[in-house]
Order: sequence, then C-alpha cells, then structure tokens
Amino acid sequence: MSESWHGNYDTGSQSDDSYRFERLHIEPIYDSFFCPLTKQVMRDPVTLENGQTFEREAIENWFRECRESERSLQCPLTLKDLKSTDLKPSIALRNTIEEWSARNEAAQLDMARKSLNLSSSEGDMLLALEYVQQICKKSRSNKHIARNAGLLPMIIDMMKSSSRRVRCKSLDTLRIVVEDDSENKEILADGDTVRSIVKFLSREQSKEREEAVSLLYELSKSEALCEKIGSIPGAILMLVGMTSSKSDNILTVEKAGKTLENLEKCENNVLQMAENGRLQPLLTQILEGPPETKLSMSNFLGDLVLDNDIKVLVAKSLGSSLINIMRSGNMQSREAALKALNQISSCEASAKVLIEAGILPSLVKDLFTVGPHQLPMRLKEVAATILANIVISDCDFDSILVGPDDQTLVSEDIVHNLLHLISNTGPAISCKLLQVLVGLTSSPSTVLSVVSAIKSSGAIISLVQFIEAPQKELRVASIKLLQNLSPHLGQELADALRGTVGQLGSLIKVISENISITEEQAAAIGLLAELPERDLGLARQMLDEGAFQLVFSRVVKIRQGGSKGGRFVTPFLEGLVRVLARVTLVLADEQAAVALCRELNVAALFIELLQSNGLDNVQMSSAAALENLSQESKNLTRFPELPTPGVCGSIFPCFGKQPTINGLCRLHRGMCSLRESFCLLEGQAVDKLVALLDHTNEKVVEAALAALSTLLDDGVDLEQGVLVLCEAEGVRPILDVLLEKRTENLRRRAVWVVERLLRSDEIAYEVSGDPNVSTALVDAFQHGDYRTRQIAERALKHVDRLPNFSGVFPNVG
Repeated sequence: MSESWHGNYDTGSQSDDSYRFERLHIEPIYDSFFCPLTKQVMRDPVTLENGQTFEREAIENWFRECRESERSLQCPLTLKDLKSTDLKPSIALRNTIEEWSARNEAAQLDMARKSLNLSSSEGDMLLALEYVQQICKKSRSNKHIARNAGLLPMIIDMMKSSSRRVRCKSLDTLRIVVEDDSENKEILADGDTVRSIVKFLSREQSKEREEAVSLLYELSKSEALCEKIGSIPGAILMLVGMTSSKSDNILTVEKAGKTLENLEKCENNVLQMAENGRLQPLLTQILEGPPETKLSMSNFLGDLVLDNDIKVLVAKSLGSSLINIMRSGNMQSREAALKALNQISSCEASAKVLIEAGILPSLVKDLFTVGPHQLPMRLKEVAATILANIVISDCDFDSILVGPDDQTLVSEDIVHNLLHLISNTGPAISCKLLQVLVGLTSSPSTVLSVVSAIKSSGAIISLVQFIEAPQKELRVASIKLLQNLSPHLGQELADALRGTVGQLGSLIKVISENISITEEQAAAIGLLAELPERDLGLARQMLDEGAFQLVFSRVVKIRQGGSKGGRFVTPFLEGLVRVLARVTLVLADEQAAVALCRELNVAALFIELLQSNGLDNVQMSSAAALENLSQESKNLTRFPELPTPGVCGSIFPCFGKQPTINGLCRLHRGMCSLRESFCLLEGQAVDKLVALLDHTNEKVVEAALAALSTLLDDGVDLEQGVLVLCEAEGVRPILDVLLEKRTENLRRRAVWVVERLLRSDEIAYEVSGDPNVSTALVDAFQHGDYRTRQIAERALKHVDRLPNFSGVFPNVG
C-alpha cells in the first residue's frame, strides 16, 4: 500500500500538500490536463485565440499583470502578441478532466479506506488522512462522498491510535469533514465520539488539546451538539480552565472562549459555566433573558458558592436590577432576588456596592411591613440575613437613610422595631437580627446610638435571656451583642446576670465545655471580663458557683497546650485571665476569695503569665492582679509570737533582749510566702515585672509599674523595698519610664515611684547628678495634675532642686 501511495508522487513538489495530491493519481493522466502556468490539473480550462489552453484564473491574472506593467498582451507560452483577450471555455476538456477526477478520486478514496485502520503503518494512516482532508477541501460534495464511503467511523477510530501524530491528524481531519456540514456533524453526535474528543482536552500534549478545541468549536456551531458537549462531565470545566490558561497558545485560548460562547445557547451550559467560574453568561441572562429565564437564573445564582471577587462583580452588574425586583416583583421573583442578594452580600466589598445601590430602605421595609403585602417569614429570614451581612461592612450607618423622617439604622424607632422583632419572631430571624445589632455595636460611630435605644426600650432583660437559648447560633449572637454592650451597660448587665434566673450559670457552662475553643466560649468569657470589676455581688456569685476554679483550670490547660481552637484561643485566654484577676479585687472584702487564691496558688500562675510574650492583654491583666495580691501581703503576713520576758527580764533590761528570728520577710517583717501571703519577693516576681517596663505597650508598662510600686507602699519596709528594686536593677528602667512621658497615667505613676526611691539618700545623690531626671520632675511639677505636682515637689526636694522649707503644697502621705 505504501508503494502505491508514494510511487506516484511528483517528487519535485513535495512541499505543497495540495499540489502533491493533485499529482497523486491512479489512472493515467495527460499533459493536456495541466495548466502551463500553475502546473496543476485545471478545473476551469479556457482557450485563447491562438489555441493555447490555461486555467481561467491563472490566465486572467497574467493579463492583469501585463496591463499593470504596461506590457503588450502576449501569450505566456509563445510570447506573441494577442489581438484579443477573449477566453473560450474548453467544455469538452473540462468534462474529460471532471470524469477523470471522479474516477481517480474514487480509486484514491478506496485506497485511503484500506489505510484507515489501526493495523496500518503510521505513514500510511497519516497519508490517508491527509488525502481525505485535501479531497474534502475541494468541494462540499466531496464531504458527502466521504460520508457515503463510510470514512467517518474510520477517521473516528484513528483517535485511538498509539501514535500522537495520527491522533492529532484524525482530530484535524474530522474538523474539516464536519465543517459547514450538518449531516456529518450528526454522525459525530451519535455514540461516544464527542466524549472521546472531550477527553483530549485533558491531555498533556498541547497539540492534541489544540486540535480537540478546534474540532469542538466547529461542532459547537450546531445547537444540538451544544447540549451534547455540555452534557459530558468536565467538558465545560476544562474549556473554562483553558480560557485562563498560561500554558496554551493564544489561538487555543481564543478558540476555547469562542466554543463556550457557542455553548451558551443551551441554558444548562450557562449554569455549568457559572458553577465553574464563568459567570458573565448567567448575569447576561438575568439582565436580558425572558422572564422565566431570569427567574430560574436568579434562583440558581442564589445557590452558587462564589468567591469574593465574583461577588463584587455580580453586585456591580446585577445589584440594582435585583433590588428593583425585590421592591416590585411578584413573590416568586422577589424570593429569587432575595436569594441572589443573600449570596452576594456576604462580602464587605460587595455589601458596599449594594448599599450604594440603595438596598437598605428596601430591606428595612420588607422586615417591618405587616399586612397583605408582607413577606412570608422564610423570606423575612433571608432579608434579615442580608441585613446582617451588610452591617458588617465599614460604612457610616448613622448617615445612610433607610426610612422617612431621616431615619437611619441606628435611629431609636428602627432599633426599637428590631428589638420588637427579635422578641416576637422565631429563633432563625431573631438570630439574624441580633447579628445586625452585633454589627452596629461593633462600630464606635454607631454603638452609642444603639445603647441609648436599648436603654430606652428596657430590653436588657429580654436580651440576656437569649443566653439560655437552645440554638447555638442564637446564643452566640446574643452573647456577642451583650459583650459589645457591656462597656456601656456594664452595671445593668451585671444586675441582670446576678438574678436567680440562671443566665450567669449558663455563661459559666459555656466556658466549661471541654472541647476545642469556640467563638461562643470566647464571646462568653469576653462578656464576663467586661462586666464591672468591683461588683462585689457578682464576684460572690461567681465564687459560689465555682466560676473562678473553672477559669483557673482552663488557663492552666491552655498553658499546657491542652486546648485547641485556632483564632479563638488568644481572645479566650485574654478573657480568662481578666476574669480570674477579678477575684484579686475583692480580697479585702471576701475571705473566701483569699482562701481560693491560696488554694489555687493564683499568684504563681499570674507570675508565670507575665512571660506570655506577644499577649499584651494577658501580661497587663496578670501584672494588675499581682498588684492587687501584693497590696494584701502586708495584711496577710504572719508575725511570729515572741515569748513574754521573765521576772529578771522585766527588772533587768539586759536579761530582756528578744531572741533573733530567722526567715522573716525583709519587706513585710513577718513570715511570708507566695501561696499564703502573695509576697512578690518570695515569688521571685520582681525581675519579671522589671523586664516589662521596657514593653512597647504603655498599658503593660503601667500595670507592671503599679505592681512594683507595692514594694514601696506604706506598711512595708521602704528601705528594703528600694534595695530589692536595686538588686533587680529596676531603678534605671523606672527612671526611663519617667523620662519617656508616654502617657499622663504613666507619668503620674512614675513620679510616685521615683519620689519613694529618692527617699534613699544614695539614690537621691545619684539622681541629683542626672539633669534629665530633674527636668522630668520639674515638668511634672509644672504641668501635672494637683496630686502629681504635690509628689513632684517632694521629689525635687530630695534632689535639692527645691528649698526644704514649707512647701508649695501641704504634705500629703
């Protein structure tokens, strides 16, 4: 077979496939069939006045060139002038050539048939496919001949070849065979041929993908085949992927895009494209399609999972249209619009687009309207969800109008209506509306307006009751709202929680759940941490209910690495430490608190927590707790019982000398320990507190300095306190705090501590030579508050910067 194909090639024309196949013949061919100009078999032979015959197109081009170059009209063979350019069709020769071509093509097709099987050599298969291409390019009728000759199934079978070149050639041949031929396309639509073509899209070889895309593009011009292609799993996904491919060539990418454009004729394909990230066809259908299509597409959009960039695109393209449908459409259309808006509103950027498009007034109206035109509760839930999504965005909701009389979302009437709905609807809607209030109270610009409206409505009790709701999402929303309100309504919340209803117990139960740390637990402990610190009644109830023991155990577990919870671990730990520190504020009033601190050795835990680098709030709360504990040390220190002097001792003083007792605390002059009397010196906490004076967070510095100041307080041995700070190398850091003047509170605290230090003559002498410290004290004396100026005056006297006579201020201890 190979010899038959190759033996009749005109070897001088191998580079031109078209010419090569013109010369490939089986029946004898005559020289008169060839045009002297083109050297190819003529299709439309014409004769000149001198009897020479040429291809019509070729001789017409010759005459045109003669005229353009202003040469005389000559015969290209004889180069003799012609009197006329009249061309006489050579009908007989044309018929003879056509008859020869038909016989020759039939014989060649038969030879191609014999090579189109998988047992043929690669060369024979490629040559046969090439021949089919050439013959089909000649005329559409030849495509019918190829179909009638049964070549299409054979070409399709070539896609299974082990040769990549044959597979690529078969795909390209199929493209040519089906081009502008609906009947041939129908043949490919039968069976699994299209599925096999689609499989080539996943091949590593880019050439196979290119040929497959080109063939699919041609097939996609048929509406019937659009549905067929779209029904094959993965077809649209791979085509969508190719449109953004960096590895495929630009023509392949463009063909994939054009194929998808053709596939958009089928509605199911549009839905698949949307699922796979090509959303524009869906958006176009929603905007421009007939009503039924708009409805179905909007419903589908509401069920899609979209990334944030796509949500913004949809909001910009469809936001206004969907809001208009929500306002005025029938109930079915409004439901579809609400579903779609719910989907795209859950991103801050897209929410802002919807706000600009005017969604808020419509949402508020839908939520508050009652009567025949009101939304059913299931759709009110969707509207509430959209509103909850939107209020998370960083917008000025106190300036965006949502109703008559310049009402905004934080106007008193609107907040009252929201509170009414929360109390009088089902858990699902209540939860979403609580989330709306959470969003509004998370912003400094709107929280006070909401707090004022809640106060005027008397809704605190009803909001607190949601802590006991069985639905977790509802509980979380209520606790987060109460946490946001607690800095402004702390006492009201504490009073509500201290009742006998059990809400405090419910919060403690949430915290006690021994699972991975959740958002609900972080919010619950955050709420407790924000309540008034010195509410003795609340502290007593927490002592009675074992809350502090629970909190202590959770802190220890986290420190030991026994709790997991991702992003909620840090806020949970911060809240736990703040709540545990609360017990140190009532030591003077509650003996049970002292007993608990001793039992748990909380002072040791707080000292350990001072080293929680990166957790500023934990370090700050721990230092503050140690300040409170240390202030009680002088009251808890046990003084040894000394024996009463005997008779001789009372008569002769030399016999009445008291015995020396070893092991007494140098600060408190008694028997101290960290566990029993919370002594910072015994607990080796001083070095750790001094280290915090160099912290970048001034609140941590202030708390550490406050704890250290207890070493210099009234009721302790001041000389020993100064010595302890010197031994811990703490004097210079304390002076640096004074010099930095970071906040007024820090300066006030630093001036107090420095004045105590300067009561030591040695330190006063050293400091007197430091002009910076003197300048800082003078500045405090001139610009501080009344109390700070008093203390600064005394400090300046210590370093001889003020005369030591009756002071500017009366003495204050």
